[in-house]
Amino acid sequence: MTSGSSSAPPNGRTPFIIGLGVAQLCSWGSLYYSFPQIAQAMGADLGWSKAELYGAATLGLALAGLAAYPVGAAIDRGHGRAIMAGASLLAGALLVLWAQVESLALFYVAVAGIGAVQAATLYEPAFAVVARRAGPLRARAGITALTLWGGFSSTAFIPLIQLLLGAVGWRGTLLVLGAVNILVCATVNFLAVDARRDRATPYPEARRLPGAPRSVVGQVIRQPVFWALAVAFTAYAAMFSGFTFHMYPLLLDRGFDTATVVSALALIGPAQVGGRVLVSLLAPRAPVRVVGAIIVAVFPLAFLALELIPPDFAFVALFALAYGAVNGIITIVRGLVVPELLTRRAYGAVNGALAVPATLSRALAPAGMAMLWTATGSYDAVLLAVAALAGLLALGFWCAAAMAQPLAEGD
Repeated sequence: MTSGSSSAPPNGRTPFIIGLGVAQLCSWGSLYYSFPQIAQAMGADLGWSKAELYGAATLGLALAGLAAYPVGAAIDRGHGRAIMAGASLLAGALLVLWAQVESLALFYVAVAGIGAVQAATLYEPAFAVVARRAGPLRARAGITALTLWGGFSSTAFIPLIQLLLGAVGWRGTLLVLGAVNILVCATVNFLAVDARRDRATPYPEARRLPGAPRSVVGQVIRQPVFWALAVAFTAYAAMFSGFTFHMYPLLLDRGFDTATVVSALALIGPAQVGGRVLVSLLAPRAPVRVVGAIIVAVFPLAFLALELIPPDFAFVALFALAYGAVNGIITIVRGLVVPELLTRRAYGAVNGALAVPATLSRALAPAGMAMLWTATGSYDAVLLAVAALAGLLALGFWCAAAMAQPLAEGD
């Protein structure tokens, strides 16, 4: 939309959303889901320990947390094209650098950098670009469409990376992923994000919503609703990250055989997409607070059920479908909750401020869960910790939904 335009907000069929969606699919697959497979191949080749390898990923995610707010604020000022296309170029260069490493120090530089640029390439900056173009209240269709693209990233890239590892080794795989970021992600981000539209006064309602990003964030962080949401999404990030990195050995520890675990895990990605499609079809205009309040209750129930179910495929498949579906929907809730419960101003900066503690917890959770396993010698304690985090997510979101007041026109 150009300034003053009355055209419809972007949806999943517009070149703007399709371009961003392609970039999301490739960025998630090459920058996030690729690490465990490549790290395992590296460790076998170079003799580095898991602690050494995953320490770099933890550092990178911590840096992403620190970068989340300035990235969001820059997008609010109309720099979405430069931020996202430039970050994809840098990510590609860092992947190429990673392919050359022989020393642990250079490995940390490359992987920590890749973690940091995720703050400018994954969902949060893409959501902010859509909200900048359409307005936070009219961004729902575009944000939902982006999550559908991103939901296929693990399904597409995990088999591709495994194929590449067998064909060209981990160094060659990294070079291919670097080319994907430079040739695909950077190109489509550059073409999809129209700098002329983003620099101009955005969606018409913006004229009635004054306030610089820093002043808006200063007002928002004084609201109890902000802190309730921060608790909820920080708990969610720790829960998701800790469970994702330990899901495979945890399920084996629960008595499931390898074939059952692999088959069940394969259901999570499609279930994420299915959950997002269902909520877009059945509840396209339902308040985010209502959708979120329902689905956050499923997480603790699912993890407690996993503690009790027998090691049978039917039961673990039901868990995978439920977990995948609600995990897919919570991504949409996360992208839409700011303009409904907090403010319609400075979406990128406020969303970035919420992402800071969440990204830090996502970085620390895998190591924390590993320490808990080491201390207890069992994944029982880890599963209970994940369930407790899921309970904290639900409690925080329910508090935010209960405390939030309807926003006035200038909020």
